[in-house]
This record gives sequence, structure tokens and C-alpha cells, in this order.
Amino acid sequence: MSTETLEWPKNYNEIPKAAFTRKDIYSEEIKRIFHGKEWHPIAHESEVPEPGDFKTVRLTGIPLLIARDEKGEVRVFYNACSHRGNQLETAVMGNKTEFECPYHRWLFDTNGDLVGCPNPREFVPGFDKADYPLAQPRFDSFYGLIFVTFSNETEPLDEYLGDSSETLRELMGGDGRLKLLGYQKVRYDTNWKSYSDNDGYHAPLLHQAFKMLNWQGGKGRQFAVTERGHVCFESALSVASGPSVLKDSELIAFKGQDPSVGSRIVMLFPTFVSTKHLDVINLRFATPIDEETTEVHYAYFAHEDDDEEMVRHRLRQSSNLLGPCGLISMEDASIFHRIHVGNHTPGNAIFQKGVRDPSKLESEFLQNDESGNLPRWEYYRSVMGFERATA
Repeated sequence: MSTETLEWPKNYNEIPKAAFTRKDIYSEEIKRIFHGKEWHPIAHESEVPEPGDFKTVRLTGIPLLIARDEKGEVRVFYNACSHRGNQLETAVMGNKTEFECPYHRWLFDTNGDLVGCPNPREFVPGFDKADYPLAQPRFDSFYGLIFVTFSNETEPLDEYLGDSSETLRELMGGDGRLKLLGYQKVRYDTNWKSYSDNDGYHAPLLHQAFKMLNWQGGKGRQFAVTERGHVCFESALSVASGPSVLKDSELIAFKGQDPSVGSRIVMLFPTFVSTKHLDVINLRFATPIDEETTEVHYAYFAHEDDDEEMVRHRLRQSSNLLGPCGLISMEDASIFHRIHVGNHTPGNAIFQKGVRDPSKLESEFLQNDESGNLPRWEYYRSVMGFERATA
């Protein structure tokens, strides 16, 4: 079956359910999107703060090694020996001055240079270690947030981020000087698009804690919806108080800026989400495993200038509010899976909230509209080459 057989509905607010479930479409998504002309956040530099610190990740199956060299520069390598392609490092994180391939004992430093290999006199004539460094994908960073792309044709990172960049900077403390607190890691039984299709409509309806904490005023906005499908949210939070809310009200204390912008979210196409609810700084690194599984690493941070009390406050909020079992987000895991199950039925998913004219693509959205997701769907459709029906 060819992906060209999927005809996209005429109306902009309709998405074919088959796009979530077909294996051939998923294979084409890997080629056109994840290995195509997109930038993908994979880590923040604060996760490897000291020389020799490293982190390994896999992005749609491609193994990557992020390491800080002896001079303090952060580099990204393919996590594969330049000799025969053996996976070089298996640890999730650690600190090393050298990486040794266990297969044939080729040795690389944190610059990625080959510094040693057994029996080179018996190698191909003219062999030179300088010709065999660790291969590197194209990478760049934004206030410490590290991006990779597997295409030489992807535009520069600042152009890719567009109008979403200012909110992303603010979300990371204004200057990106972060300190890692920890992770929550989970695999959802859902297609990656079901995970990233999270909208503003559901939050006060699905998440009971929003009602309990009086966080459903709707005084906010969706904005900076870029041509690449990125979208930003700013929401007001009316912080609740009193013994009837929680026994420990410190869990919902707000010690940051004016609560009129107490919640910020940036969603970058295709799967990255960054949030700041109250004082939680959260970067979510997601990658599809297959057409029915998505892995998400929730990384939590403090700011370098935080005192000990503020670090403890952020840590307690991070571990209790967000993530797969968070007070205000635990219902998402079940919904992601149920969306995926439901999408195995015929027909289209039809957006309603905030849709004023199905024949047009809107550019302005309220905080709790679901229509803010439609520009990213239109970008997805164009990248995938699906033709829109005319009738």
C-alpha cells in the first residue's frame, strides 16, 4: 500500500484516522520528518555540566552520544565506532575522558578523535588515525538546548524556531543557565502524533486537579504559530490556597513571576514539548519507537542562581505536578492510549473548539481552543505530500 493512497479531507479541521495507524505511513514519516529537514531537541547542556560528562540517546533508532570535551565544549556524535559501526557507549550517562570500543579496542577522546587502535602497522597502507574520528550529525544549540538534524538542507536553527524562540528562552529561565534535577521516563502505547496532538481544550475538562486548584479561568493565549507547526501557550493561574485544597500547600506555591503568565508551553514540531507550570521547568524529549509506541523523557531543571530553598521547592513541584503520574497530568497516559485504540476505526478525527470556518486555516486562537493544533497538521500534510480532497 502506498502513502499516496491516503486522500486528505477537504476541510482543514478533519484529520484521517489512518494517518495514526498505518505502518507504511510511519515508515515514510521517519524518512521525511525525523530523518528529514527538521531540528530535534535531544538534551540540555546542563545534563552534561562537567568536562567528560556524557549522555546517550536514541532518536528514531539512531544512537547519539552527547559529550562535553576537556575544554568545556559540548559535542554530539553518532554513538558508533568509526571502524565497524559497533555501538560505542551503552551507559545512559556518566563521565569519561575516553570512549573505548569493546570489539576491537579502538579508543576515542571526548573530541571524537581516534587516539589509539591495536596493530595499525597491519592496516590498509596509508592508514591515518586522523581520518577516523567519530562521525557527527549536524547540531546546534539555543540557550543550552541541543538540537540535531540529519539533513544538510534544514534551515539555520534560529530561522527554524521563528517566533517561538522568545517564549522558549523565557521558559528556560531567560538565559538557559539551568541545573538538572532529574528525570521521569515512560513509554506510551500510542502513535507519536497522538502524543503531540495534545490541545488546549482538554486541560480543564480531563484533569480534575485543574478544577480543584482553580486553574481554569482561560485567561491566556495561543500564539507564535509558525509555518513549521510550532505553537506557544501562555496561561493565567489563579493559585488556590487553604487547607481544603491540599494538606501541603507548598506543592502549589508560586514563587516566580506574576501568575498572569504562570504557565508557559512551547510545542515544537514534531514531538518536543517544554513547559513551565508554576515554578516547574520541564523539557520533554520524545521519540517514536514504532507506529504504536512513543517514548518520552521528562527532564526537570532548576536555575543556576536558585538558592537551596528554591531548588528544593522546584524539585518537590517537579516530582508531584507533571510527568506520567503528576497531580495535574496523570490522566494523559490513559487518554493517549485510548486515542490510539479509537483511531483504528474508520473515518476522520474532527476538530470543533475554535473552528470558525472549516474551509480556512485559522491564525488566531484562544487559550482553550483545540484549533491551534491545525496549523501543525497542515504542515505535516504538506511534508508528507498528502493531497487534499477538492470535494
